[in-house]
Amino acid sequence: MALDALAVKCLTDEIKNAVSGGRIDKIYQPERDEAVLLIRTFTENYRLVLSANASNPRMHFTKTHKTNPQTAPMFCMLLRKHLAGGKITDVRQEGFERTAVIDVESYNELGDLTVKHLIIEIMGRHSNIIMTDADMLIIDCIKRIDITVSSVRQVLPGMKYELPPKQDKTPLPEITSVTVKNRELPLEKELLSQISGISPLTAREAVYRAYGRCGICAAECADLAPLGREVKRLAEDAQKDKFTPCVLSDASGKLTEFSSIDIRQYENAYAVRYFESMNEAIDEFFTGRDASERMRQKSADIVKHIHTLLERAYKKRVILTQTIKDASRQDEYKMKGDIITANLYAIREGSDSAELVNYYSEDQSLVRVSLDPSLTPQQNAQRYYKKYRKAKTAKTEAAAQSEQNDISIQYLESTLAAVENCTSEADINAIRAELAEQGYMKRSSAKKGQRAAASKPLHFVVSGFDIYVGKNNTQNDRLTLKFANSGDIWFHTKQIHGSHVIIKLGTDKNVPDSVLTAAAQLAAFYSKARGSNQVPVDYTYVKNVKKPNGAKPGMVIYETYKTLYVTPDDHEKEKAQ
Repeated sequence: MALDALAVKCLTDEIKNAVSGGRIDKIYQPERDEAVLLIRTFTENYRLVLSANASNPRMHFTKTHKTNPQTAPMFCMLLRKHLAGGKITDVRQEGFERTAVIDVESYNELGDLTVKHLIIEIMGRHSNIIMTDADMLIIDCIKRIDITVSSVRQVLPGMKYELPPKQDKTPLPEITSVTVKNRELPLEKELLSQISGISPLTAREAVYRAYGRCGICAAECADLAPLGREVKRLAEDAQKDKFTPCVLSDASGKLTEFSSIDIRQYENAYAVRYFESMNEAIDEFFTGRDASERMRQKSADIVKHIHTLLERAYKKRVILTQTIKDASRQDEYKMKGDIITANLYAIREGSDSAELVNYYSEDQSLVRVSLDPSLTPQQNAQRYYKKYRKAKTAKTEAAAQSEQNDISIQYLESTLAAVENCTSEADINAIRAELAEQGYMKRSSAKKGQRAAASKPLHFVVSGFDIYVGKNNTQNDRLTLKFANSGDIWFHTKQIHGSHVIIKLGTDKNVPDSVLTAAAQLAAFYSKARGSNQVPVDYTYVKNVKKPNGAKPGMVIYETYKTLYVTPDDHEKEKAQ
């Protein structure tokens, strides 16, 4: 869900109390639509995220460190020029909307003290980060909006900044009573159509608190006074900064909602976790969600390309299978050619078929053979011999192509599984380079002087034992065949595409069952069977793992193994930094 005005009010108040008087020490732009301010105060340092991402727009403190591009984007350079070293004088919400403003005092090139405004608009796909001068003239923005994008409101350098158009609704703090225009609509929808600054979750919560359930229509309740009291209570609590930041999760532990107020409407269906600050709740909710979303966006081209290649390979497999099936009649063609040759005297020219003696049968029975009436009997015999030779060649070639095609399918499916394990852009670039090396896509031309960051395997420490997880096929090969020793223990999901997992053994060769289970759970988690239970995972010593000559990256064979059945677990707490 997106932040509503209540959450923005809570966030701006917390950020203002924390960083007012602090100075902007550093500025980064790790994503094209996201900026990070490192703010230093007298007592503490803060990392403030400002995101205009269409899926996850937000503003909050974070403890997450992202990899920054080697060359800072232009907007980042502009922010550094105007805001680096500047003092934050105010952080405020504009008009109880999803817009926040950070006021910054800084010195320009001439040594004059100037005021700049950094404006964050949190409005879904219309989200933006805008910097203006003291007179609210736009210096630049992270997303430039011209007439081709919006005919209602343009956001371009040099233009006067104006707040987004207001909706025909009443801001929550100005609500005095609740009225109903359509008695057949659920009350929460009525609230959303009349009150600005609240989310569907907040509207449902107000209805639940008033009547004990959601989805109720005005026609079902004669008294709207309880709902009016709940809405006024929300407004009063917001004005008094009385918030209850929380995050909701389902039975599987997946984070589903967050709110600045206590959520009771789900009763026991969802678990509610409370936080001391809204910043902590937002950081908890968005960190993993945003990373997954960005990985999906950055890997979308590879996923699409692999799916296209797989679709072609699946079609090719059907064609080759049919070719081999048709070619299996080769012996029949040779037999008919032999029968025609042995019965040339009995065939009339111009016949479309003939009943001939089958010398291959024990009883010398007759068999009907189709003929081409435009050909002589000798030519008909040669026609069947030609079919025989063609079918024989086709069967051999189709079988060889089918084997190579199946290998390609196995490799592409394993690569597709590896894409799901990517945790950084370096991982995605490593897979892209691997595909290019194997001839499955064009090699991208790297800019001169730039070197791609190396992708490293995941590293976990469980009960003092080091466990490594490969994140792509090339890395799997390197991990198993070069990094691991012959006495280390190797894990892989049984007949399921996934990562190679290695327990690196030092002087202690006695591996507890708990460590073996943890490694198997990691192998299951970083595989196509991540969402399953009781996943079979084979494990053996590395010395039993071999790579056939000419095999694709990541493909190995092994023998003398044991199997564990485990439930996938990412063991995030044991991940080494």
